[in-house]
Amino acid sequence: MSFNLNTILRPNIKNLKPYSSARDEFKGEASVYLDANENAFGSPLSQAFHRYPDPMAYAVKMRLSEIKGVPARNIFLGNGSDEAIDILFRSFCNPGVDNVIIVPPTYGMYEVSANINDVQIKRVNLTEDYQLNLEGIAEAIDKNTKLIFICSPNNPTGNSIKREDIETLLANFNGLVVIDEAYINFSRQKTFIQELTEYANLVVLQTLSKAWGLAALRVGMAFASEEIIEIFNKVKPPYNVNEASQKFALEALRNVDQVNDWIKEILKERDALVLALRNFDFVIDIYPSDANFVLVKTADADGIYKYLTEKGIIVRNRNKVELCEGCLRITVGTNKENQALINSLKKLKDD
Repeated sequence: MSFNLNTILRPNIKNLKPYSSARDEFKGEASVYLDANENAFGSPLSQAFHRYPDPMAYAVKMRLSEIKGVPARNIFLGNGSDEAIDILFRSFCNPGVDNVIIVPPTYGMYEVSANINDVQIKRVNLTEDYQLNLEGIAEAIDKNTKLIFICSPNNPTGNSIKREDIETLLANFNGLVVIDEAYINFSRQKTFIQELTEYANLVVLQTLSKAWGLAALRVGMAFASEEIIEIFNKVKPPYNVNEASQKFALEALRNVDQVNDWIKEILKERDALVLALRNFDFVIDIYPSDANFVLVKTADADGIYKYLTEKGIIVRNRNKVELCEGCLRITVGTNKENQALINSLKKLKDD
């Protein structure tokens, strides 16, 4: 199937003239900046935060380009992945007309963003083993279906979605297939980023919040064709990634080896946590995980959740989520944090 971006792009976005700052119009370095009505005398902070940040976060993109092996022109940086999700709705979905497909159980912001933008959600539940229902998706697609969101590794189930099934959608759907790879650094599966040249309708989302440990900075990434990235940059606010986030992200991205060591430690702790949890008779099942969390089916999710909160331990209660009845989602913490969880559960068992 031949994909044509213009057939799904909203006409008002196609004709949109984006806000342009002097920093967008001027390329290079200058010695005197008198263009943006900043306070030239500085700020109360020791760092130089009185100037607006690079609107395109170019230095961070160049470093990501080296790490990910894709050109900087194929990278968008946003205020968390949530900004990229919102821009997808605003760029490609006409409110009250178009629809998107999600595959529950999945990340909740797809639905929240759809509701904010008045875009219909079509739900095609995953199968019992948390894989895509390709027949159900094919039946749900109509002429107004613009986006399909797939989280892989999936949140909250932790498993990776079969690659061949995703490729089937990419080859046959005449809209955008959005693969959210927030947890890809913990997975044995390889990223879809390297497939950008093969699929013009592919958008890959990643983040620095998980494996890179920069959740407080809110730096999300979208990887796509140059044409799609140009649309992202047209729609985004002028300075969407602040200077502090750019500065610390760039610093973190210089420490790939340290992050890889942390990932190995997290996976080691995940395996130990799973072994420990299997010893409790109220644990019915622990689903295979390619992420930094595990989905645990219990005999009493609500009761265990309430007990843990009283002990000052917060996990995620997924009992009311479709296909996750009785389940708690538990993030892998430090050895000390994981042990505190296990010790509390032992006391619950004794009680």
